Amino acid sequence: MGSSRPIEGSWRDTALLLVGVLILTHATAITEAMSAVETMTRIIMTAIILFLCAFVRSAVGFGDALLAIPLLGMIMSLSTASPVVAMAGFTMSLSILVANQGTVDLPSAWRLIVASLVGIPFGVFLLQAAPERVVKCVLGLVLVMYGVYNLITPGVPHLRHERYAFPFGFLAGILGGAYNTSGPPVIIYGTLRRWSPEYFRATMQCYFLFTFLATMAGHGVARLWTPLVIELFLWALPGIGLGIYLGGKVHRMIPRPMFSRVLFSLLVVIGVLSLL
Repeated sequence: MGSSRPIEGSWRDTALLLVGVLILTHATAITEAMSAVETMTRIIMTAIILFLCAFVRSAVGFGDALLAIPLLGMIMSLSTASPVVAMAGFTMSLSILVANQGTVDLPSAWRLIVASLVGIPFGVFLLQAAPERVVKCVLGLVLVMYGVYNLITPGVPHLRHERYAFPFGFLAGILGGAYNTSGPPVIIYGTLRRWSPEYFRATMQCYFLFTFLATMAGHGVARLWTPLVIELFLWALPGIGLGIYLGGKVHRMIPRPMFSRVLFSLLVVIGVLSLL
């Protein structure tokens, strides 16, 4: 009888050990399944968001970043969202530009790009020297006033020469280097040049192509091109392509007077968001 107790104890320990292994195995499987579901959900949400962004960019020429960063930031870190948006933005710009290269205002485009490159170092200095909140509030007020004024009283001044692209591009470089918001000065320049919707859309893509390329290079140097970033971008490509196609269809349906009102309305929205 005395020898049976150690045997019973060893069987009990073995049974408990097996139960523990089974629980651990199931817990690991459940964790892996939940992780897979979470990853798939993130992929689907990213694809939907970038589809919407591509649709907006293709329809009016800009505005995708206005949607992408806030929405993607809700489901992933900014260190993941930023390179995904840069890759998607570069793809959108290249696709739209290739299909519409004949309607690019090249004299303005190269001046805007060169001036922006000059302005970027000053933007880095501004980031360190000036309060971000003050600068963004000033930018927001200017955009709101400019947009509202042109919605109420249509008929902006007409810049007839490309040399005015230099100051606007320089300001865009400053804002891009400081706060990654280079778009508004270029958009205002386009409205003052009174580009047609076709020229506006194509020339903006030429400018954004180089800015996104520079941003992607920076992300590469910072080693932000992680496997997750590349996976999210590749899964989103079909949606981006569909968004570009449908947005292009909508773009051709927008009358020129309405296109101007859409531009100024979006400027007001960007300005309000800068004030928040």
